[in-house]
Amino acid sequence: MSTAKPEHWPIHQFPVIDDQLHIGNMPLTRLAAQVGQTPFYAYDRSLLDERVTLLRGVLPAAVKLHYAIKANPMPALVQYLVKQVDGLDVASLGELKIALDAGMDPAEISFAGPGKRQPELAAAIAAGIVINLESAHELETVARLGREQNRRPRVAVRINPDFELKTSGMKMGGGSKPFGVDAEQAPALLERIGQLDLAFQGFHIFSGSQNLRATAIVEAQSRSFELALRLAADAPGPVRLLNIGGGFGIPYFPGDTPLDLQPIAANLGHWLPVVQERLPDAQIVLELGRYLVGEAGIYVAEVIDRKVSRGQTFLITNGGLHHHLAASGNFGQVIRKNFPVVVGNRVSGVEREMATVVGPLCTPLDLLAERMELAKAEIGDLIVVFQSGAYGLTASPTAFLSHPPCAEVLV
Repeated sequence: MSTAKPEHWPIHQFPVIDDQLHIGNMPLTRLAAQVGQTPFYAYDRSLLDERVTLLRGVLPAAVKLHYAIKANPMPALVQYLVKQVDGLDVASLGELKIALDAGMDPAEISFAGPGKRQPELAAAIAAGIVINLESAHELETVARLGREQNRRPRVAVRINPDFELKTSGMKMGGGSKPFGVDAEQAPALLERIGQLDLAFQGFHIFSGSQNLRATAIVEAQSRSFELALRLAADAPGPVRLLNIGGGFGIPYFPGDTPLDLQPIAANLGHWLPVVQERLPDAQIVLELGRYLVGEAGIYVAEVIDRKVSRGQTFLITNGGLHHHLAASGNFGQVIRKNFPVVVGNRVSGVEREMATVVGPLCTPLDLLAERMELAKAEIGDLIVVFQSGAYGLTASPTAFLSHPPCAEVLV
């Protein structure tokens, strides 16, 4: 009886020619030689183009697309996306610098996060971006820093809604949360914004992430619109920005299916006339991260040893959880599942085997694939982890055990 784990989500976005994966029209082994090291991440420009084109073709034209830099802040990737999206959303001063360096108009950058430090807020005010306020204390701090700079800060209110995005990978709103201002507390905060004469922009309502159920996203977006329309009655000025978050997921595991955009687009088409009539100045924004970049990236590590322990084959690589925490199962998974993994330079292979792929770290958590059927790999072969364009390198404990750093390339 086979002890293999179920097959992963099938990957079709990267061509396989002569049994070798191609990234950016380049054979994997040639790309590895060009990078000059393993491990590395590679992101395919053409797949970024395809995803933006898909969204533009399905969603109503009035909906603006923002890229959430936290998904992948690689400067070259952000600079490339700036030409294709309408705005950027940042979550730190470091991300703000990347956004400004990439050439995005500061008026189209917003800053979210529950613990913004005073230097970050001061920099955001000086840059003229929108600050998504997350507490009464943060509001008072922003007002004081604005007076010190003799500038009128541009602010929106991040709302912690009274509902959740069902079946989301990570719930960012509803119930008790560190994110945003509880919806029932928002009217008082809005009144205070008016008293302080800040430049009110609108609302940010982000319910959750990594959702593959269109019905859940449709429900959350509808309730976000209803909530925004209700809160607009207490706003100290016109609502100019209505960021309804994202939550769009990508498939990783057995049983996952791609998100159906059609019901989401139809629901947005229903709501847009309603919102435009009641909030005529409002720009409707979808804030997407993983959905834009996740499927465009791979992680590549080299097999440096292979061994058999009591009947189980182990492929030991020079990369692991210190570069790709999510693939190890330690970034949000309750029950560990394998990311899609192949031997990139012999995808089908002449021989197949059941193998477990581990990294070089001295911990049993350093696991990239457990009991998967793979082409028989030898020392020097290249292990590829798909769906690695989001929450990869910068979401990983890169200093753990002090191993060498990982490279990143945009091809």
